[in-house]
Amino acid sequence: METRVRFAPSPTGYVHIGSLRTALYNYLFAKANKGKYILRIEDTDQTRLVEGALENLIHSLEWAGLQHDEGVFIENGNIVQKGDCGPYIQSERLHIYKQYIQTLIDKGYAYPCFCSKERLEEVRENQKSEGKTPMYDRHCLHLSKEEVLNRINNGEEHVIRLKVPNNREIKFRDAVRGEISIHSSEIDDQVLIKSDGFPTYHFAVVVDDHLMGISHVVRGEEWLTSTPKQAVLYEYYGWDIPEFVHLPTVLNKDKKKLSKRQGDVSVSDYIAKGYLAEGLVNYLALVGWSPKENKELFTLEELIEEFSFDRVSSAGGVFDIDKLNWINAHYIKKADLDLLFSLARPHIVQRGLMTEDEIESNKEWVKTIISVLRDKISHVSEITLHMDIFFGDEVAFESEEVIETLQQNHVGRLLNAFKAKLSEVETVDSVFAGGILGELKNETGAKGKALFMPVRAAVTGQLHGPDLETVFMILGKELLLKRIDYVMKILS
Repeated sequence: METRVRFAPSPTGYVHIGSLRTALYNYLFAKANKGKYILRIEDTDQTRLVEGALENLIHSLEWAGLQHDEGVFIENGNIVQKGDCGPYIQSERLHIYKQYIQTLIDKGYAYPCFCSKERLEEVRENQKSEGKTPMYDRHCLHLSKEEVLNRINNGEEHVIRLKVPNNREIKFRDAVRGEISIHSSEIDDQVLIKSDGFPTYHFAVVVDDHLMGISHVVRGEEWLTSTPKQAVLYEYYGWDIPEFVHLPTVLNKDKKKLSKRQGDVSVSDYIAKGYLAEGLVNYLALVGWSPKENKELFTLEELIEEFSFDRVSSAGGVFDIDKLNWINAHYIKKADLDLLFSLARPHIVQRGLMTEDEIESNKEWVKTIISVLRDKISHVSEITLHMDIFFGDEVAFESEEVIETLQQNHVGRLLNAFKAKLSEVETVDSVFAGGILGELKNETGAKGKALFMPVRAAVTGQLHGPDLETVFMILGKELLLKRIDYVMKILS
């Protein structure tokens, strides 16, 4: 049987980090088994839809490199659907759900319920006061066909409920947790069709997964308690039940569900900060899954080769931002410089260091700065925290130690010699930048730390940092002279 999996989000907001991991595991499993990965949109709760969320969803998945084989796509700014099992948007499948719900009603496996919200709330409160689990009391189950028909014809608002079998063990298999069995007495007569005619998740997901040939249902563990109801539906229809894979929840460091209160939780947040897709995907794969060997850095292709559900934990996976930053920093060091330049541009403008026009006019200069600083950052937005040393005529000393270094007796003579050498050249090129420290050493006798630390302190305000040869070339003759004059004036 062909492996077919689906990622089926609701367009109710931006993509959560946990949702991206679910999509990733679906993708990896499909590709590892030469199967198909489908993107289906579950939008039956029309009250929660957010404008632009669908486009954001598809953009986030494509950014991460998780290209689906069937489903909903964006082409030339338009939403399109491709595949033999469409429509792939649930709100366009209402005619299908209508057909399949009627089958259940005709067989006595589902029934209309006319109970008001007030009555249902009263029943729930009474059950709670008696220490019982709140469940529907089947008040409408035994209504006669005539009464049901009359009330429907009179336009009375109603829902369609599942008739759960009596006194039965409902069993299904989960790839992470093994065989699971739940007694039918613990399963509510779930609503399948709402009063507005739209299906609930529990009903639509079964019909869609069957008709789309889904072999493995891979989703978050919050849906585990819903699975028995869905297993009942598979049985009623006489359909083969897929294998379920309920993934552990993504947790924060306090072992609680990841939420906005503890930091960024949407994929868009990480894109905006300049995280690389390779870094985020690599890290997310490890949040709840462990490879066979003690290895942490994986390309997407390597993840496909390694991935299997038997190494997915049943316990929640902790999202560690420090670990993500370590992995992402690895990819930044290897990234294409043009990519880093495009990611850094908006942050440079936002920080007020340069305008868009200035960046465009000095593209190679900015790229050189990025190449020098890439080893110091874990995501691209951090680059502006280290760029100040290349802007401004004056130097900001980062510590008292810098000032103490510049107050050494030989520093005045050293900086005067540096200034004289600068005045002799038209521009600071690679020849000058590569040889100036050697010339200063011969002329002043300063060497080692006594040579390069005062020079670095004078032109950057720091004692440690990028390669000085590159720093000289980035700053250029005029700025180097102005900074040396500024430092010597302060120290005089």
